[in-house]
Order: sequence, then C-alpha cells, then structure tokens
Amino acid sequence: MVQSRAGAIDMQENPFSLGRVIVTVLLAGIAAEVTWEIWTRLITPLWVGGPLEPAALVQDVFKLQSRFAAEIIHFLVGLIGYPIGYLVIARPLARALVPWMPWWLVALGYGTGLWVFALYIMAHLVAGHPAFLGFIPLTWASLVGHLGFAVALAAVVRSRDPAPV
Repeated sequence: MVQSRAGAIDMQENPFSLGRVIVTVLLAGIAAEVTWEIWTRLITPLWVGGPLEPAALVQDVFKLQSRFAAEIIHFLVGLIGYPIGYLVIARPLARALVPWMPWWLVALGYGTGLWVFALYIMAHLVAGHPAFLGFIPLTWASLVGHLGFAVALAAVVRSRDPAPV
C-alpha cells in the first residue's frame, strides 16, 4: 500500500514486490506457452508436415527415456525459466544498453536468443546434432515459434509494467 499526496491509500501493488513478480512470471509463461503450443502443434505441421518436437531434443540432451518427463521439463522451462530470464537478463540489459528500443523489438531479440540456445547450444553443442539442424524447414519453424513465444511473454510483462523496454 502506498499513501498518495491527498492522503488516500492506493492499493496498487508495488511493481517490484515478490508476489507481483511471481504472478507476472506465471501469466507471461502461460501466454508464451499457449502461443508456442498453438504454433508447434497446429500451425507448424501445415508448413513442414509435422510438429516441432522439443521434447525429443530434451530427451537427447538429458538422455531421458521418458517422453513425458521431457515434455514436462520443456514446459516448465517455458513457463518459469524463460520468463525469469526475460525479467532478470533481457529486459534489464535492454534498459541499460538500448533504452530507446521498443519492447517488441527487445522481445524479438530475446526470442532469437532462445532459438540460438535451443538449436545451436543444446541441439548442436550438447546433443551433437548439426548446427541449427542443418537449416531445414523445421529450423525456421522453430525460429518463428521462439519469436512468437517471446513476443507473447513480453506483451504480458509490458501490460503489467508499462515502463519503457
């Protein structure tokens, strides 16, 4: 609670309170995951003939036998890990280095970074697949999915804290 100049109590929550940050992370993660799932399971098959299979990559990276466990890991990283990464790494860096950049452009940069992490670092360097899976059509579908994921995530963050970037 914050007291206004007129003496009235403003019930608006501090944008930096832990509770508000947790809710923002979860809302942003849900919006991003819904966007990702619609893209990967419904739209990508129309483009490339099949869905994106991030759980298969998680299985390769962590040597998991369980497809279900891999799906859960990928889901939780998208729901919690990547929104936290945006809030504590991407957005603060953008505010410090390019404060003039619009939020959606920062989001596109973050989405590109997620794509590089997935298809170069994890798929290539860790799991041993060709870099960016050899730039097959699935590579580009993955890029679009990561961009959509990041824009949805950033839009929720922006709606809950409309400060620049």
